Amino acid sequence: MCQNCPVNSFQRRDARTALEATTYDVVVIGAGMTGAGVALDAASRGLHVALIDGGDIASGTSSKSSKMVHGGLRYLQQKEFRLVYENLRERQRLLENAPFLIRPLPFLIPLFGSHGVVSKTMVKGYATALRLYDLSGGWRIGKRYRRVTKDEALAHLPSLNTDRLVAGFLYQDARGDDARVALTLARSASLDFNADVANYVRAVSITHDPAGRANAVVCRDELNGTTFSVSTRTVVNATGVWADDIFAMAEHEPSRHVTPAKGVHLTVPRSRLAADIAAVLNVPGDRRSIFVVPFEDAPYTFVGTTDTAYDGPLDQPDCTPEDVAYLLNAVNASTSSNLTVNDVTGLWAGLRPLLVPAKGKKLSERTADLSRRHEVRDTKDGVIHVTGGKWTTYRQMAEDTVDALGPYVTRLVRVRTKNLRLHGTGPWRPASALETHLYNRYGQDATTLLAMIEENPPLGRETISGQSYVDAEFVYAARHEMATSLIDLVTRRTRAHLHDARATLRSADAITALVAPELGWDEEECRSQLDAYRQLANHEFTAAGLIL
Repeated sequence: MCQNCPVNSFQRRDARTALEATTYDVVVIGAGMTGAGVALDAASRGLHVALIDGGDIASGTSSKSSKMVHGGLRYLQQKEFRLVYENLRERQRLLENAPFLIRPLPFLIPLFGSHGVVSKTMVKGYATALRLYDLSGGWRIGKRYRRVTKDEALAHLPSLNTDRLVAGFLYQDARGDDARVALTLARSASLDFNADVANYVRAVSITHDPAGRANAVVCRDELNGTTFSVSTRTVVNATGVWADDIFAMAEHEPSRHVTPAKGVHLTVPRSRLAADIAAVLNVPGDRRSIFVVPFEDAPYTFVGTTDTAYDGPLDQPDCTPEDVAYLLNAVNASTSSNLTVNDVTGLWAGLRPLLVPAKGKKLSERTADLSRRHEVRDTKDGVIHVTGGKWTTYRQMAEDTVDALGPYVTRLVRVRTKNLRLHGTGPWRPASALETHLYNRYGQDATTLLAMIEENPPLGRETISGQSYVDAEFVYAARHEMATSLIDLVTRRTRAHLHDARATLRSADAITALVAPELGWDEEECRSQLDAYRQLANHEFTAAGLIL
């Protein structure tokens, strides 16, 4: 252990012990962005909170987004003006409350035409939309949209099709590592407001007292198979695409409030698709666009996303060969990169928990047309269900959900999260490349990792070739971030697997050996962890028609 590091109580074993011995004001089921946000909102307003998840923190949709904090320019086309305003307001709050995690990101819209001329109607349409975007709150980021020349556009995305490129627009949004934001919300609830957080604790039933009020959540510890009960006054169902399952569990009746939509992303080397800002590319033959986004601090670019109806297993949505072809063809139509399946180094597929349209409204065949709004449902038994939404607006979703707990708890104070700085926000600022890398992931807590490296310099070594992660990060995740498996470490605590699965596999033995003493793994368990990760990587690539 690092002797100079502060004591950190974000430990699963501590929370797991507390769960059986405590009566909570609220048990939040689902530790994705919404559930972690609810836990922080409730705990910061004086409630005694437990946050549980049957998997890892953010292991569902909340680690598989486009990693963008944005208002949603296309929602203006759907006349969702209030949604765009709300998104941009919450984007600004995230920029202020977690400046080390959320950073501005310019977006390029290339304008294509013929013989150096672009349609005036197209230009006017984009200009009008971008002006509305700024007026809806986009301007708060400090810059407004502007027109750029062909050369300026090429400077940002050099492989754009020069034969058709005429000019472009630049506008401002933001980026953030979704999994680390969710983790930081959970840690903020725990470390700053005494919530008990435990991953790999699955809710298997909700019990009620004779008056019909929820009074406990029966849980199964997924790491040891034991079953136990957690006493509580209220329950929040914040499980995203699994919300209907929990609704049926709590209310003993089937429901369909959520319709899943699959979104897929691919990673390619930045040498094959160079970009220093994000770009929006239209998909030929489809009324959609995709994003091209450079990964921060890594020589990779990712492309996404698809938006298709999904009816398969919720726990394992796969990227298919058709998804890969869709994204590669969309990029190749606007660039000279000529990407092929051999260029793909990483991929991920997630499910959006979209609201089923209200009765009387037709279910569109295009999931892209479904609303991204959220809904809070009180079933009058002490169980609150929050569904829909998007991760940019998690804070507002959490506020609305905790407000709905008002009739069931006695000491709920006014919301605090509008201006609440997340754990890790502080005055310390980086002065070197390594410090910058760590600051952008841990904020003020980067000083703990730097102290670990100072005490044990080998922890400052690059762990995976071509990626900026250092050994100290994996040890810190095992010690202070509730990581329990190799998969936790490479898919969510770091994004190494998403960057380059093959390179990460080559370093998997070293990572396992590094954290084994922290997690108490013997040789047999190390082999089991390696096998599980290899199986995951092989399954993902095989399902997508790729060779690992």
